[in-house]
Amino acid sequence: MKSSGGGGGARLLTAILFALHLRLAVGACPCQDPALCKPISSPRDFEVFVFDVGGKTWKNYNWSLITTVATFGKYDPELMCYAHSKGSRVVLKGDISVKKIIDPAIRAAWISQQVDLAKTQYMDGINIDIEQHINPFSAEYYALTALVKETTDAFHKEIPGSQVTFDVPWSPGCIDWRCYNYTGIADSCDFLFVMSYDEQSQVWSHCIARANAPFNQTLAGYDDYIFMGINQKKLVMGVPWYGYDYTCQNLSETHECTIQKIPFRGAPCSDAAGRQVPYKIIMSQVNSSLSGILWDEEQKAPYLEYKDSRDVFHQVWFDDPRSISQKAAYVKKHGLRGIGMWNADCLEYSGSFEMQQQTEAMWDALMPK
Repeated sequence: MKSSGGGGGARLLTAILFALHLRLAVGACPCQDPALCKPISSPRDFEVFVFDVGGKTWKNYNWSLITTVATFGKYDPELMCYAHSKGSRVVLKGDISVKKIIDPAIRAAWISQQVDLAKTQYMDGINIDIEQHINPFSAEYYALTALVKETTDAFHKEIPGSQVTFDVPWSPGCIDWRCYNYTGIADSCDFLFVMSYDEQSQVWSHCIARANAPFNQTLAGYDDYIFMGINQKKLVMGVPWYGYDYTCQNLSETHECTIQKIPFRGAPCSDAAGRQVPYKIIMSQVNSSLSGILWDEEQKAPYLEYKDSRDVFHQVWFDDPRSISQKAAYVKKHGLRGIGMWNADCLEYSGSFEMQQQTEAMWDALMPK
């Protein structure tokens, strides 16, 4: 009797220690209210997908709109707690070499690692952001589709109500040699985030500065995804909250800015000739620019021109509430799942009343009128 009682006590102690180990492995809930560490499993109908790249500006986001925050900066438990208090999901960033995922064992290990990380950090899923070159019908082509399906299955099983999303280019037409199985990937995850920006990454025509996300070109990409058979409820429109500053080799009287020829993935010119600039920086340049804000009716995009300290002309193309609102109207008209942006930290959340109004207008432009 004594000996069996002692064995039972040892087993109980072992069980307690094991449970304690699991609790430590997952990590104690960092929120003041432990309920905020529970996953968000029933978000709002209209998706507003936000990328956060770190820092503390998230405290000033428009939380009345946000449904998902994809964390591309350092993990911030305070952000997770706050987002959950607003009913918004917080998801991991997922990336892995497409050469490695051909091996099913490596896929399985990576997925297990992501699920464990999401549990440890009380996250609500993962946003897979793989922007690598893949040839059609290659081993990587099939492996990527398998990775998305296996990730989705694992997350849905291990974290009930969790969300798995995948970032795709502005068009399914092998942009930047990203020839993915878009229909298979869409079927395999909760939805696609369409990165409708950097649309000048491959310029095959005249090397001039152009809009980051021209209106007609942007919407043609969604038409193509839908034409492929992808349900519009699987598509979230991504818009840019940044622009490109191009140095003009020549600036004509008709505002044509000739740029340096920098090839990219087969194309003779690219937006690599410019540099990315956040919206808040562009807005701070308006008053000192030569032109003020100009509007290109064909591309339905704003731009401005200035001279630098070397007396060289620059042309800056960007998106603003006017251009974004026109794209958001497509979201409503065609019944897309929602809208989002890269990235939420591009706006000015302090400063003058005028700057704060500009920031508020950018958030408001996301909601289709």
